[in-house]
Amino acid sequence: MKFQQDTPPQEPPSQDSPSAGEGGKRTLPQPRPAVALIPVVITVAIFVGGIGIMEFPAELMLIFAAIVFTVFSACHGVGLDQVLADMGEKIKRALTGILILLSIGILIGTWMIAGTVPLMVDYGLQLINPSYLYVLSFVVTAIVATFTGTSWGAAGTIGVALMGVAATMDISLAITAGAVVSGAYFGDKLSPLSDTTNVSSLAAGANIYEHIRHMLYTAVPSSLLAVVVFLLAGFSIDAGSVDLDVIDGTVDELQELFTLNPLLLLPPAVVLVGSIMRKPPLIVLFVSSVTAAVLAVLVQGFSIADTFDAAVSGFTTDMLSGDVSDPLTELLNRGGLHSMYNSAFFVFCAFFFAAALENSGVLRLLLSTVIDKLRSTGSLVLATLLSGFTVINGTSNALVTYFLINDLYGEAFKKRNLHPTNLSRSMEDSVTLTEVLMPWTVSGAFIAGTLGVDNFDFLPWAVFCWSGIAFSALLAYLSPVTRDFGIRRLTPREPEAEPAKA
Repeated sequence: MKFQQDTPPQEPPSQDSPSAGEGGKRTLPQPRPAVALIPVVITVAIFVGGIGIMEFPAELMLIFAAIVFTVFSACHGVGLDQVLADMGEKIKRALTGILILLSIGILIGTWMIAGTVPLMVDYGLQLINPSYLYVLSFVVTAIVATFTGTSWGAAGTIGVALMGVAATMDISLAITAGAVVSGAYFGDKLSPLSDTTNVSSLAAGANIYEHIRHMLYTAVPSSLLAVVVFLLAGFSIDAGSVDLDVIDGTVDELQELFTLNPLLLLPPAVVLVGSIMRKPPLIVLFVSSVTAAVLAVLVQGFSIADTFDAAVSGFTTDMLSGDVSDPLTELLNRGGLHSMYNSAFFVFCAFFFAAALENSGVLRLLLSTVIDKLRSTGSLVLATLLSGFTVINGTSNALVTYFLINDLYGEAFKKRNLHPTNLSRSMEDSVTLTEVLMPWTVSGAFIAGTLGVDNFDFLPWAVFCWSGIAFSALLAYLSPVTRDFGIRRLTPREPEAEPAKA
């Protein structure tokens, strides 16, 4: 779960909408395929060249790309007013997610000043062998994400602490971030508490628990591959190169600066229990932050003013008495409401682009042309995977993407006698797991900012995230040889599930 909007499908526009057809049903423009490729090529150039090569701000590149599709839409009868109206609807439905995004900034700031994150770093430095840090980062984050159902929450809490341990041990931050991201999205994919897991199964018309069981065919090999990679990467670390004096010095410094005891684990316990009880995320995060704020005052002895400053502006070592080493300062100076402003603004830019893209009608036209040419289970699943990856990079909204992909491919799966769980798994492998890898998506921007590592730096090490597509396509192409191992068919006694409509 990435704390997105609760109701993904969009409301149809009114009859007097400029893009409404008969009966008020929205009719998107239908440009010729060759013409439709023009804004796509320009946008790819903007993203790859502007963000990937020139490293220009992703927000500005999204705005430029949105303008390209807005102009294209205007040339086909959909004006700027309609694009902005759709953008407003997306923001309205995502308001809860935006508030939760800001709340995570408050959470990190209060967990810092309370000593909760320093305590977890202290435990990690004392207990974790450097050779096993990568694989433990994957396993521990996966457990937390599965129990809580949120990749953002897992990465923003235990993930931050693990990054601190890696920084102190002078171990690769890119590999550690890849392990954290892999574990976080393991839980996001397989937890029944995750919104992406629930909505992907809903969109495809599959039972959620059947959907989760079917995902094990790709999740298990992806997990095993991730464990092997992280073990090998860990074994390559020269334990003798890890300066134990620095680690011991950091532990001593943390224990001097903070009063560390198990009581400081109450804030994460609140998040864990609240998530298991399926309480609203906003309330859970608020209660956890308040708990941390109380601990900051009662246990650490900070003033209420300092606690509020940490919640809003972020924790800084200037609040501590005495000198703090530079490495520890870099670790502890983080969090706060203000730290999430860039990510929140990114949401607005992403939704402007998504609204312009949808109103252009380009994706639906191009993908519909491809679907007509699919003849095998392997080609159908691969097309679904590639389409999911393409659309999530365009819309930056997983929940809307699920319904769009179902609209495009749902009938094709039924015609090939494929159970809806095949479609819902394909959407998870291509949408849920890959969104975080790209810096121009909302999740990608949030995770990179939270962990302090660029997306393209941790991408090669986010093994669980990119291997899902490979295993999903492999199962489909090998199905004629393996007698449909990992591919579920509809049977005469099992009626076809009615897919949800966007």
